Amino acid sequence: MTRPWLNVAASAAVLLIAGCTTSRPPIPTVAHVDLHRFMGDWYVIAATPTFIDKNAYDAVESYRLAPDGTIETTYTFRDGAFDGPVKTLRPRARVLDRGGNARWGMQFLWPFRAQYLIAYVSKDYDATVIARDARDYVWIMARTPTISVGEYRKLRAVVGSLGYDVAKLRLYPQRWPAKR
Repeated sequence: MTRPWLNVAASAAVLLIAGCTTSRPPIPTVAHVDLHRFMGDWYVIAATPTFIDKNAYDAVESYRLAPDGTIETTYTFRDGAFDGPVKTLRPRARVLDRGGNARWGMQFLWPFRAQYLIAYVSKDYDATVIARDARDYVWIMARTPTISVGEYRKLRAVVGSLGYDVAKLRLYPQRWPAKR
């Protein structure tokens, strides 16, 4: 019998432990995130994949501000191909710095929280880079399923400036409109 929650728990534990073992300087975050503008759908353009989404297609992360101030998150992707099975994760985020709103704790399984840092967001809230102090995982996301080569190069340079090995980035295939 498979236990999908066990995989999520293991992932959360690994992310939490990895976040505690870094000796590098902290990732700088944006000064302020307008949470209402940040909510909604974000297409994963590129990332250093976790073992859960290493074969993701049509990956989308969606955020909704809950009445209690937490952020309901839905991460959906197709596993292995554009017609692969749909996988969905529903972690909940808590903003850890109410002044700037750029430091979140993403909880997949209680009591573990993975670090989630908004290191870059464009002025128009069309592109973002999510990072971690451990520099193990990073996500480049946009409001559209594709971005220009120039925009991707710019965001990739942001990732490199944060101390990541950009050679580890994987482009996430996007083909829309996807049927879900």
